[in-house]
Amino acid sequence: MQQLDTLTRQARALANGDVVSGTPEAEVARQLQICNACRYCEGFCAVFPAMTRRLEFKPADVHYLANLCHNCGACLHACQYAPPHEFAVNVPQAMAKVRLQTYTDFAWPPSLGRLYQRNGLTLALAVAGALAFFLLLTLWLKDALWRVPAPADFYAIFPHNLLVSLFAPVFLFAVLALGLGVRRFWREVTPGKDAPAAAMADVKTDAAMEATHDVLRLKYLDGGHGEGCNNEDDAWTLWRRRFHHATFYGFLLCFAATSVATLYHYLAGWAAPYDLPSLPKLLGVTGGLSLLVGTAGLFVLNLRRHPQHGDAAQKPMDRGFIALLFFTSLTGLALWLARGTAAMPALMAAHLGVVMALFLTLPYGKFAHGIFRSAALLKWAIEKRLPSQLKLGDD
Repeated sequence: MQQLDTLTRQARALANGDVVSGTPEAEVARQLQICNACRYCEGFCAVFPAMTRRLEFKPADVHYLANLCHNCGACLHACQYAPPHEFAVNVPQAMAKVRLQTYTDFAWPPSLGRLYQRNGLTLALAVAGALAFFLLLTLWLKDALWRVPAPADFYAIFPHNLLVSLFAPVFLFAVLALGLGVRRFWREVTPGKDAPAAAMADVKTDAAMEATHDVLRLKYLDGGHGEGCNNEDDAWTLWRRRFHHATFYGFLLCFAATSVATLYHYLAGWAAPYDLPSLPKLLGVTGGLSLLVGTAGLFVLNLRRHPQHGDAAQKPMDRGFIALLFFTSLTGLALWLARGTAAMPALMAAHLGVVMALFLTLPYGKFAHGIFRSAALLKWAIEKRLPSQLKLGDD
């Protein structure tokens, strides 16, 4: 009978658009009600001024605020109601749990949402290893594992059209899945639905520029005071922000290198590999080194971080994504250095295996947090430009 009453209350809450008791969303809503009464942390980051525009917290509000949080830890260390206080306010940890729920609930297709909860370090390395082994076995069966093509041509080992047929569908599916997921999220949390269209046009332009600026600078990884995040203790450090920057821009440079190489191949008819100082090589080497440093630093910080600063259940997913990025850059740089040697075919198989594993896990791994967080930053940039009396989202 008690279980039936619980299910009835949960069904009523869902029908009314309220948070369901006992869920991560309900815990965030409870803590934010306390924060809304205190407001000591109002100047720390965008979460708290966005919070003050609400008197209650519907599921869409909770998911929006959770993705606006950068988990810097500043509010936890400043909070007088943090554990072991009986109120047990730990906003970074509570919101980290909701972010995982965001990725799961808004995944496309919905049936694959639970992959977020299983995407860990072991799985990432196992997929990369299995794919690399398959490619190595293919080369061995062709008696090409230790045979270097005369011009040291990558496409003499694996033909260009074969690589395109393998990687393009997986990459396009990853883009589609992430795009449709964040589109659903945006529709749930979009502010200013009742604002005049003419007024919203100017607001959105200014807001898009501000949100882009905040994303590119990783603004809210400064702890709200410019001195950085709290990591394993109360001490502030900027290293988390620096390593995030190195990872973020390293990834963008590597993507730019691949994009320029694609243009070279299809428009100019210049086949890879390219030598220094060609643009694809300059972008790729710079990006690879930046990615190598950034991911190594983030992995060390992840190992050291205080358990109250996040959701321990997500650490395997975090580390799996970091590992795939690290080994993508490591094998890519090693392949460049080994060009023309007997190790070149094996290193190419290893690099392609890691890259394929990265693409396969991209829609259902930690990469999603950057997409959803960017959407949340855009929502905040729009929302704060609107008069508070407007109806915002589900408010």
